Amino acid sequence: MNHGGTGFVYPLLMKKHYDAIIIGGGAAGLMCAWQAGLLGRRVVVLERSKKIGRKILMSGGGRCNFTNLYVEPENFVCPNPHFVKSALSQYTAWDFIGSVQAHGIPYHERDHGQLFCDDKARAIVDLLRGECEKAGVDIVTQCAIDKIYFDEPHGTYRLNTSLGDVASNAVVIATGGLSIPYMDPTPFGYDIAKQFGLNVLPVRASLVPYTFTGELKDMFARLSGNAIPAIINAGKHSFREAMLFTHRGLSGPVVLQISNYWHESDPIRIDLLPDVNLSNTLTAAKRSQPKSLARTIIAQLLPKNVVLEFEKLWWSELQDKPLADWPNTQIERVGTLFNSWEIIPAGTEGYRTAEVTLGGVDTNEISSKTMEANKQAGLYFIGEVLDVTGHLGGFNFQWAWSSAYACAQSLATKGA
Repeated sequence: MNHGGTGFVYPLLMKKHYDAIIIGGGAAGLMCAWQAGLLGRRVVVLERSKKIGRKILMSGGGRCNFTNLYVEPENFVCPNPHFVKSALSQYTAWDFIGSVQAHGIPYHERDHGQLFCDDKARAIVDLLRGECEKAGVDIVTQCAIDKIYFDEPHGTYRLNTSLGDVASNAVVIATGGLSIPYMDPTPFGYDIAKQFGLNVLPVRASLVPYTFTGELKDMFARLSGNAIPAIINAGKHSFREAMLFTHRGLSGPVVLQISNYWHESDPIRIDLLPDVNLSNTLTAAKRSQPKSLARTIIAQLLPKNVVLEFEKLWWSELQDKPLADWPNTQIERVGTLFNSWEIIPAGTEGYRTAEVTLGGVDTNEISSKTMEANKQAGLYFIGEVLDVTGHLGGFNFQWAWSSAYACAQSLATKGA
């Protein structure tokens, strides 16, 4: 019975001692297996589900935003801002782009350097699967891991799995986070880190929409489907992109980006007119078009239905009065609200719609050059399971590629 690998049959597979066992057949796991296989390591990938690369297949609307042209350490959220530098320099966006080009996969650039497949994301999975096959990697699907044991005198890990036992001197945890519940994620990677004494930082959903309650929820629901350019600030951080009104609250790229930096009960500040000082615009209109209504002027800058909702919210008592009758203090108030609207989200949509998990295995426990645990030889953590979260736009995939590559270089020295 074949279990999704490169021709290896279960009884032989599970009796074999590998140079490295990689747990998780996602982006990071497959990349690490490919690169370690290229360097002559005997590698097996153990994947719990029926398919490899499931998150790749559904990412980017099915087209996979596989990297970004402008990858910098500043695009990553990590308590240690220097942690990502080594891996990102070892394997750059251009390295992965080179592989995409070598495989003849057509792709295109969208806003802010985001790169997407022209066709289906399956092309990226096929790239990884094909390279693993050429490198002699074994891939076993539908393989659940029950327990990991470490034989300290021999430096050997033994894994009890649903398909039998397998052993190695190196184990790579590439199990991802807790986002996208329909893929049945588990905290396995965090549990293994704790088992071996590594610190795991609290996790939460990120790159995720905001939810609201009460009057704001009702208003946003009525505006659902409308998108406008906006700047959103949370603390010291700010992003400018499209903001989308939804039935539950606010979404769109700018909301997902700022969610990396937002903490529950904190306010966010929204500029609904990033290129316009609305107080000045309304003041000028009061002089030049005194009989105009405020909504008429603002509707030249925002969709009319959006303006009407904010009219009810902010100046219903003046909605039918010409600007000539508006006190200057009211003009200033409405203008300030549009340019610096402070609100507190009720929460987020959680892991159900989150693209990533913020938090995870403490990077202070991990070598930034090799991804190996500092105090547990032969145990590695790569990709999303680590407390490294990229911005929206292909950065999390690049972290998967780069951290996996760095790990593979280290695996090549084990037992060499």
